[in-house]
Amino acid sequence: MPLTVGELARRCGLTVRTLHHYDAIGLLKPSLRSDAGYRLYDRANVERLHRIQALRQLGLSLADIGTVLSGPEQPLAEVIDRQIAQLDQELAQATRLRGRLVALRGQLAAGQSPDLADWLDTLELMTMYEKYFSPEELKQLPMHHDRDAQAEWQALVAAVQAAVDRGARPEDHDAQLLALRWMQTLQRDTAGNPDFLLRLNAMHESEPGMVALSGITPALKQFVEQAIVEARLAIYARYLEPQELAFMREHYREQMYAWPSLIAELRKAMDTGVSPASPEVQALARRWMAMFRTYAGDDPATHARIREANMKEPDLMNGTWVDEALLAYLREAMRAAS
Repeated sequence: MPLTVGELARRCGLTVRTLHHYDAIGLLKPSLRSDAGYRLYDRANVERLHRIQALRQLGLSLADIGTVLSGPEQPLAEVIDRQIAQLDQELAQATRLRGRLVALRGQLAAGQSPDLADWLDTLELMTMYEKYFSPEELKQLPMHHDRDAQAEWQALVAAVQAAVDRGARPEDHDAQLLALRWMQTLQRDTAGNPDFLLRLNAMHESEPGMVALSGITPALKQFVEQAIVEARLAIYARYLEPQELAFMREHYREQMYAWPSLIAELRKAMDTGVSPASPEVQALARRWMAMFRTYAGDDPATHARIREANMKEPDLMNGTWVDEALLAYLREAMRAAS
C-alpha cells in the first residue's frame, strides 16, 4: 500500500521537510500521486530511500549519492553488506571504548585514582585523524580503526626503536629489513594512495600529540628513511657499475621528499581519466624524468639497468606507491611526448 509523505517520514525517522528536499533535487521522487495531488511512495521508492540513507551513512554527500544512483544500480544486497560492515566496525570501536570505561569505573569503585592518559590519548588520536581525512577515507586506513593493524604498528615501531637503542646503523642488514617492512606496511595501510601518505606526513609534522601517540619521533623517522635508502642502494649494487652506484649514492636523497607529491599528482590524473597526451600529464612526465636523472644520470644504459632492477626486485617498488598501472600510464605519456 502506498505511503503518504507524512507516513513515510514517521516510519523511517526522517522529517517531511527532508523528503520534500529529496524530491526537489530529484533524488527521491514519489512514483504516485493521490487524487488530491498528494505525494505517494511505493515499494520501489522505499527501496531507493534505503539506498540513499545507506550511502549517507557511508559519508557520501547528496550530490555524490545522486551520481552513484544515476549509474548502474548496485544490488541491494551489496548495499546492505556495506552497512553491516560499517556497523561491525562501529560496534568494535564502541566495544573497545566501553571496555576502557568499565576499567575506569572499576578503578573508581575500588577507590583508586584511574590513569586517564591512555583513554584520552586514544580520543585525541581519533580527533586528529578527522582533521585530515573524511569519514569515508578513515575507513580505508587500518591504522585508524583496525585493532590488529594498530598492534602491528606498535610492534614495528618498538622493533625499530629497539634497533636504534642498541646502536644499529642504517647500513645494517637487520635495520634495512625493518625499513623495507615499514614501507611495505605503510603502503598497505594507506590503501596504496600516495595522497593519504602526504596527509599522514602533514599530520605528524603539524600535530604535537602524534609523537606521543605513535611513538614515531623525528629521529626514528629519519633512521627509517636512511635505512630504506641503504636497503635500496644495496639492491641496485647488484645491477649497476661501481661508478653508476657511486653517482646514485651521492644524489639519491636529493629528490627524496619530492617523489610522493609527484606520484600523488600523477595517480590523481590517471584515476580521473586525464589523457596521457594532455599538457598536464606531459608536464608531470617531464618532472618525473628530471627527478629520475638527478640520481640516474643521463646514460640510457644506466637507465636500462635501473629499470631492470626495478622490474626484477619487488623490494625496490614496495613502499613507493608506484604500481604497474601507474608505470604504464607514465610510459604512455612519455611515448606521446616523443
